[in-house]
Amino acid sequence: MKGTKCHFILCMLLTLLLYSTIHPNGRIYADPLIPFDEDTRQLLEKSLSIVEIDSEIERISKRQIEMEHEQEQLELDLLQKRNQIKDKQERAGEIVRSYYMGERDFLYSALLSVKNISGLLMIYGYYELIMNNDKDVLNTYQSEYANLQITQKKIARNATELEEMKNNLIKQRERVLVLQNSVEGSLETSSNPEAMQQMMNEFTLYWENVGLYEVKRHFRALSLAMKDLPEFAQNTKGIIQAKGSIYTINITENQLNTFLRSKDNLFNEFAFHFDDGVISASGQSGALAIRIEGKYSIVNDPQNGIMFHVSKLIFNNLQLPDTTSRALEEEFDLGFYPQKLISFVKATDVKISENLLHITLKLSM
Repeated sequence: MKGTKCHFILCMLLTLLLYSTIHPNGRIYADPLIPFDEDTRQLLEKSLSIVEIDSEIERISKRQIEMEHEQEQLELDLLQKRNQIKDKQERAGEIVRSYYMGERDFLYSALLSVKNISGLLMIYGYYELIMNNDKDVLNTYQSEYANLQITQKKIARNATELEEMKNNLIKQRERVLVLQNSVEGSLETSSNPEAMQQMMNEFTLYWENVGLYEVKRHFRALSLAMKDLPEFAQNTKGIIQAKGSIYTINITENQLNTFLRSKDNLFNEFAFHFDDGVISASGQSGALAIRIEGKYSIVNDPQNGIMFHVSKLIFNNLQLPDTTSRALEEEFDLGFYPQKLISFVKATDVKISENLLHITLKLSM
């Protein structure tokens, strides 16, 4: 039995060497679009997850260091602003008290007591000068106090985000540890751990140097195409319908695929499918197979739109971790913004049914 397993693994490695991909940098990488048994697939999936989560840990760690520096700078800015505002605060307080206690009434009395036009103009000039100066002091204080509050809020927001980052970092490290223990356990029980480790290394190299590049290429093309989707919807008869203050956009999967293929030849082998509540996109080109699954949801921050959330990313039959999906979402915007189509509407609902993407818009005025 052990001999059979060893023979199988060696055959797999031989297949990897026979089916290879030459990357533009000149290096030859194993081409892993071949069938696996379930145990091998799970092991390779875990090894890729370790690589991807390690990348996420590195990204979070870098961002954490950046934010800690930002936090230090913000606290220095806050201290500086407090020192700057101290004198203005005292002066503003004196001005407010003088008006409250009636100390400025002498100007008004003097203004009423003048007996000639030249005296009136002189007193009025003094009065206007003092009033304008008081106004400038109060406005400056108000402006600097508002900036102080903004800085305080930013510090509080950053502190919360830093705490979330630290917790996320702990969770991701725990995930990696569990996966590493699982992989090590599988290797220990393998009839040929060296061959299995070599296969894992080949897949990791393929993903890092070919797979990730191709996945990003597809996401980049999608992101660029989605910017022109509002114009396509506007110029295609029947997609937009209006009834009173309600507008609807109905796009079929055939219309979306036709639009994408008109934007980039990359989509000739890549198609979207609409199912009940789920939108998927899949395609295969040579040794590369990609499948993306997700859904749309309404977002209002930083602007109203329909945002695509990746729930599953499968590369050459191996599912990548959620950290990869989130990183791609952050890097590439796959959203649809109806206000670029009709400026006075707001997206309120989005539904995906078989063969149809349905968007509801309402007047935002």
